[in-house]
Amino acid sequence: MSVQSNFSADKTLDCKGLACPMPVVRTKKAMEEMLPGQVMEVQATDKGSLADLKSWANNTGHEYLGSIQEGEVWKHFLRKASTHEVKEETNFLRTISNEELQKKLEANEKLTLIDVREQAEYAFHRIPVAISIPLGVLEQRLDELQLDDDIYMICRSGKRSDMACQLLAKKGFTKITNVLPGMSGWNGPVEKQ
Repeated sequence: MSVQSNFSADKTLDCKGLACPMPVVRTKKAMEEMLPGQVMEVQATDKGSLADLKSWANNTGHEYLGSIQEGEVWKHFLRKASTHEVKEETNFLRTISNEELQKKLEANEKLTLIDVREQAEYAFHRIPVAISIPLGVLEQRLDELQLDDDIYMICRSGKRSDMACQLLAKKGFTKITNVLPGMSGWNGPVEKQ
């Protein structure tokens, strides 16, 4: 969804150059200082910020109004929810450490590992058996996953994969696990392009 470039915001937040989860972390903190109904413009260069901020807004009750891409910069517009619209932010409960996942992979346990980072992140540093399905297209690609499979979600920090786990749970998947802390702390085998 795009909005007119002459759209005005009550507050502008500069998250350019930051990678997940920092645009969401800074947005959350800045949103606390705003009044209900006010609009924030979040400027980010992380392509994944589109899916991250949409998902965060959906999970917290704030409204993702739309975005504009100007060159390398994404301008996201979010409206702060009123008190009765706010949802308590939750984390997906079923988690596994990087080390536990590595043991499962070494034992050749049957599992599906989904990497929900953006294509560029995946291309340069990935676990060999991981399947790339970026968070922003996960909902459109659910037919590639089996409801009864053991599915493990991974991203750079655990935040994007947490949002992916919550999405799958809402769609009826029951055997989902978030890998923490994710690729930022992965010491196992990797492939690079």
